[in-house]
Amino acid sequence: MIEFYLNGQPEKLDRADPNMSILDWLRTKKRLSGTKEGCASGDCGACTVLIGSPSADGGLHYTAINSCISLVGSLHGKHLISVDALQDENAHPVQAAMVECSGSQCGFCTPGFIMSMVGLHQQVVGKGNASEHQMMEALAGNLCRCTGYRPIIEAGRRTLVDAVQHWDGAALFEPAPAEQFATTRSTAASLEDDEGKRFDAPVELSELRSLLAANPDARLVAGSTDLALEITQQLKVLPQLISLEQIAELHAVECNEKNLTIGSAATYSEFGATLSADWPAFAPMLERLGSLQIRNRGTLGGNIGNASPIGDMPPPLIALGADIQLDSANGERWIALQDFFVDYKKTVLAPGEFIRAVRVPRPQANEKLFLYKISKRLDDDISAVLGAFWLQFDGDTVSDCRLAFGGMAGIPKRAAGAEAALRGARFDETAVAAAQAALATDFTPLSDVRASASYRSTVAGNLLLRALYEFRAGDAGKAQLMVTDYA
Repeated sequence: MIEFYLNGQPEKLDRADPNMSILDWLRTKKRLSGTKEGCASGDCGACTVLIGSPSADGGLHYTAINSCISLVGSLHGKHLISVDALQDENAHPVQAAMVECSGSQCGFCTPGFIMSMVGLHQQVVGKGNASEHQMMEALAGNLCRCTGYRPIIEAGRRTLVDAVQHWDGAALFEPAPAEQFATTRSTAASLEDDEGKRFDAPVELSELRSLLAANPDARLVAGSTDLALEITQQLKVLPQLISLEQIAELHAVECNEKNLTIGSAATYSEFGATLSADWPAFAPMLERLGSLQIRNRGTLGGNIGNASPIGDMPPPLIALGADIQLDSANGERWIALQDFFVDYKKTVLAPGEFIRAVRVPRPQANEKLFLYKISKRLDDDISAVLGAFWLQFDGDTVSDCRLAFGGMAGIPKRAAGAEAALRGARFDETAVAAAQAALATDFTPLSDVRASASYRSTVAGNLLLRALYEFRAGDAGKAQLMVTDYA
């Protein structure tokens, strides 16, 4: 059974299809039709809802998510708010502004835009105004065919940036004492349907190990931002799901003098600021990793375990020399992340084994990380090429380096020949030209819908030259160049 709140009212589910999305549950089981399905892949934002989870201060922290790719089992111990709840209260300031600014035409996408802005409103109300950047980040995961965005952005400015207005219905966001949520969340949950499909959400690592040992073919799920696409796009039936979301250790983000260790179930929103504080090159890249809704659900372990050659996190982590911790009933082991990937979509994970944590070295003197994502559009797109270059300098000489690429091979991979060309050389055009030439032997990229092989090869070489120019220009030059990071 799972327990949660829906729009301020308690809910309990005992028998339900574990493959069902929150969106489908809202629309087909609760007959709440305000939340819309536009793409069923987490791209358009029409299905945006808010999820409240217990926070460190004893209250509830609300984030916007895509309900079309979030499974109903993930609601355990949380508070789900859909746009339908706003119809029972005085108009939210965001709703009023959308009307006044003519921010809706056909209206299909409007619930998603409203929920994205209401989520930001809830986070900043009583704490000061949101920034223009925060507002645009909140809206970047919502698409509209009709309005041209100007009136929607104007509604956001009016209610979030210029002034954050009080809302009389704010009690909706506190349906029950936070202690009750914490207690519910600390208990294991499960769902099963009449066909025997099952969802288990353990709360202890020992329970997870036992479940996986007994069900080695079960699929692990955390944020489900990729796994759910198998259900919604490929129409697969996943008979056994084991969730990592309830296990506190897997959300831990810990620092010591040498390393930053990130739990595999930590979301981008949970670990992004800490990782970016150590390695600032991550900050602009993480803002382009999916949408805010995706970053609120997607996890580090999921991005790695997916083993996609165009996943955004593996190349920079490989470039930094990160290690990965694997865990099972048979024990734990640490391996270099670069050794985790074997072939396209294949890893060294043994049956019953799961990713527990990633250990990232903290920056030392004379080290620099250059990180570039090349995609067809700036926001919410998958990489055609991703280049991540860790260089250690002795003056202008490259004393050591690791160059990792995504989109250039069947796995995220280091460029051994290019590294050899740079290592020990003065970082200048001559060394970069030698490294560019070596890339031809390091990789034989494929052509696909995102880019041709020749384009990928050319771009990969150009990114090395760009790193040289940024190294010479310093941070000011980097800030100017970052806005052109798309094909």
